[in-house]
Amino acid sequence: MDELQRDNLAEQVLAAAHRCVANRYAGAAFAYATGSLMRGEGTAFSDIDLVVVFPSLERAWRESFTHEGFPVEAFIHDEETLAHYLHADAESGCPIMVNMVATGRIVGADTGRAGSIQAKAAAMLAAGPKPRVGAGYEMRRYQVTDLADDLRGNRPPEEIAAIAAQLYQTLADLILLGRGAWAGRGKWAPRLMKKLDPQLASEFDVAFRLAVGGDGARFLALADRELARHGGRCFDGFRLEAPLDARRPE
Repeated sequence: MDELQRDNLAEQVLAAAHRCVANRYAGAAFAYATGSLMRGEGTAFSDIDLVVVFPSLERAWRESFTHEGFPVEAFIHDEETLAHYLHADAESGCPIMVNMVATGRIVGADTGRAGSIQAKAAAMLAAGPKPRVGAGYEMRRYQVTDLADDLRGNRPPEEIAAIAAQLYQTLADLILLGRGAWAGRGKWAPRLMKKLDPQLASEFDVAFRLAVGGDGARFLALADRELARHGGRCFDGFRLEAPLDARRPE
């Protein structure tokens, strides 16, 4: 797809998003339309991502539907619920909602308020994730340690593949967040690793593919090397406390 085709597709999707918000979400103050279709990079299975903001709601929700032939994933908020999820995203290290708001095209009448919130989201993205401290960081180290230890034993190929699949996301998170970059879920993990360090991303990909094929040695070596950057294995002394309200009377 050339640049003109990408631009035309993005404009078609934006026009469909305008009609969708006007028809389905009457009363919304504004929305953000985003996703791969907006970038002209979508496939036949790509969807429009919509973040729709009302003046006030009892609660936020999300829903999926088809509009004018386009699959749509919509996230419905007011400003307070949107702020909650933006900050929760930033705290998690995986800024899915932050990225949608920061990079989306504004739809609707209240462009001034939409632009203000978008600028805050863009500033959150630019600031990067919080330093690697706290329970979430220790849990990632522990999970990588635990799964890496599972790869050390003699196992049949199908078990090595299953362990590698489980290790993929946690190790990718540790690599990205440990270098001050945002983490990503699913397809975004390899994209963000490639942006951060193409050589490391290629090594990760090759090691994972070998592990899925039943040879986990290189993926294990990569996990051990990453753990060494973070003080080594996390096992002895690890402690995770349950919430005080995690109980149920008989």
